[in-house]
Amino acid sequence: MLYIIGLGLNVDGISKYGLKIVQKCKRVYLEDYTVDFPYSKEELEHILGKKIISAGREFVESLKIIDEAKKIDVALLVYGSPLTATTHISLIEEAKKSKIKYKIIYNASVLDAVAETGLQIYKFGKITSMPKWDEKNNFSPDSFMEIVRENQSIKAHSLILIDIGLEFQDSLNQLEKAAEKHKIKLKRILVCQTLGTKNRKISYKSIEELKEFESVRKPYCIIIPGKLHFLEKEVLENI
Repeated sequence: MLYIIGLGLNVDGISKYGLKIVQKCKRVYLEDYTVDFPYSKEELEHILGKKIISAGREFVESLKIIDEAKKIDVALLVYGSPLTATTHISLIEEAKKSKIKYKIIYNASVLDAVAETGLQIYKFGKITSMPKWDEKNNFSPDSFMEIVRENQSIKAHSLILIDIGLEFQDSLNQLEKAAEKHKIKLKRILVCQTLGTKNRKISYKSIEELKEFESVRKPYCIIIPGKLHFLEKEVLENI
């Protein structure tokens, strides 16, 4: 049987039920290619009391885990919520085709945690992701800013998830360039660091102020606010 288990946002965020399932599985994989973890694999192993095997994109997309689930109980651990990445949906579809039993064990994700900013969840528009640019090889996709423009057209907030390995100051540089190209004026934006952990930090600053930040903990995300309700304004001003 295949279990896809959400870990939540902190090292000990796994649910009691999820922990019980992990204990019974013969093999436990950790999907490690979609996020910069705020803790190490060793710390997680200590919490779970179980040996964990790192699983990169190539392994997960190869669907070898489905073949293993035909014979033994296998767990795939996913940071945050288990079905945010489309690859995990593909696993479920393949399990169905192969008549493999599966179970999803949900948990909190960044989509829950951004509510701590004071922005109202129902006022967020489409979520987008900022990839890591490689301008030397002419790779600088900025379609994420098209989503921001679309959200702004309906006065919605824009949540930008940051690609694994992208340093904060580089992400600011990319954001500025993409905004300039798409003629979007950036005022004060939100930067959320390691939400759901004891080290979480939320900043509401201008781009120039954020350029002074020497270090930002990963994972982090960026929010470009849309039209603010007076209650949202009040919370943001007190951050």
